[in-house]
Amino acid sequence: MFGYININQKELTEEGKKAYQAYYCGLCRQLKSNCGTKGQMLLAYDMTFLIVLLTGLYELPNEKTKFTCALHPTQKRIAWINDATKYAADMNLILAYHNLIDDWNDDRSYTKKAFAKMLDKDYTRIMSKYPRQVGAIEEYMKKTGDVEKHQETNLDLVAGLTGEMVAEVFCWKEDEWAEELRTMGFYMGKFIYLMDAYEDYDRDKKKNCYNPLTFVQEEQAQDLDTWCRLLLTSMMSECAKSFERLPILLHADILRNILYSGVWSKYEYLQIKKRRIEEKAKKKEHKQ
Repeated sequence: MFGYININQKELTEEGKKAYQAYYCGLCRQLKSNCGTKGQMLLAYDMTFLIVLLTGLYELPNEKTKFTCALHPTQKRIAWINDATKYAADMNLILAYHNLIDDWNDDRSYTKKAFAKMLDKDYTRIMSKYPRQVGAIEEYMKKTGDVEKHQETNLDLVAGLTGEMVAEVFCWKEDEWAEELRTMGFYMGKFIYLMDAYEDYDRDKKKNCYNPLTFVQEEQAQDLDTWCRLLLTSMMSECAKSFERLPILLHADILRNILYSGVWSKYEYLQIKKRRIEEKAKKKEHKQ
């Protein structure tokens, strides 16, 4: 599920890049503070978006610190940490925990199972603090397992499960912004699911693994790229509409960069990869 919500480096100002990196480093530092080095191994860019979103909406003050990073030891790094960072770190851990359990169920990876076991105490702590969000994630995992088991063909229904889960994660507090954040998270979640299904389509088809895109109508399957692009555009359009209705001025440039450009980075990468594969196939055919 992770890896689709990122910035477009080329289109962001230097100031914006520095701010985004500071929040990312803050998330890394918070994960380490919460559960040590193993927490840092769970770090995801997607949660940095949530930090910037909530920081901008609630105009949260940052605690700014300089530190030496083991991965970048040549110069001091800057980390910005606030209450949204602490919330996102907890959500990051819960999502990563279930991802590890999912990998165990799929591949019987004992390494993943052991790693998840190391997070049990942190899971219990977060569950007591955010029962609504953790409950929504647990319900999502159960329902997703059911639809995969029964080979559900309704793409909108399956993608909607991820939407419902992300909606609850985006809704930090039950206040005047709750419903708009839920709406934004719902469409972001559907976008993430569809992008993931699109990326895994060829691999899943070869391995005969469940992927709802394999059930699309024949006429749509003939031009799957265009059809998926339209669906993805529709989901992100609704997500962006919700964002624009929120009174966010702080870091609005970073958030718009992600919503209107950054989220398409993986799709564009996949298109380039497909074209290269097609070109190689044509050259091979031509030589024969």
